[in-house]
Amino acid sequence: MRRRFDEQLFMLNADIIEMGALCEEAITLVLKALVRSDGDRARKVKKDCNSIKALEREIEQNCMKLLLHQQPVARDLREISSSLRVIADMERIGDHVEDVAQIVIYQEENIPGTFLHIEDMGEATKKMVSKAVDAFVKKDVVLADEVIEFDDVVDDYFKKMKYGIIKMIKENPEDDGFALDMLMISKYFERIGDRAVNIAQWVIYAVTGVHKDEN
Repeated sequence: MRRRFDEQLFMLNADIIEMGALCEEAITLVLKALVRSDGDRARKVKKDCNSIKALEREIEQNCMKLLLHQQPVARDLREISSSLRVIADMERIGDHVEDVAQIVIYQEENIPGTFLHIEDMGEATKKMVSKAVDAFVKKDVVLADEVIEFDDVVDDYFKKMKYGIIKMIKENPEDDGFALDMLMISKYFERIGDRAVNIAQWVIYAVTGVHKDEN
């Protein structure tokens, strides 16, 4: 019985790795679309985001089967409940990526490739997501703490974006609509970072049983 349960937990982790990879792929794709003002590439993001949603539903069903058909001990219960919260955060990451893609499509050909710090901010959030998923799979609290600490880097980028956008609006008030779209994109990336922090916090809970307030 325990061997079968461990095998199912292993398969669960494999699915979470796949879902994390899809999130990273979607972020990579939308970043390329953003810096190249590529609406066609942005439209392809939706496919990855739909795959993320479908995999969340599949993993959720598998978690429920584990809870109903097996006899998990306390630590197993923490891991399964953490998995449910992690995939929910990953699904929201997919939503934020899709939101960015929609803005890129709307602003196609109007986005300068090196707009302020947006590319660096996007790369930083992708790094957070990658490390957070890695920490969850490895149950690595130290790596999870690194993700939480790195959120300050993304927050700093967001502040720089806000200041740059305010300056842009003052100097070119006719571009206020575009500037606000850029602010929304930077906010979505900031939220992706927050979701990565949530995942890292669920790693700590899965291992220690202690959870801090999520974003």
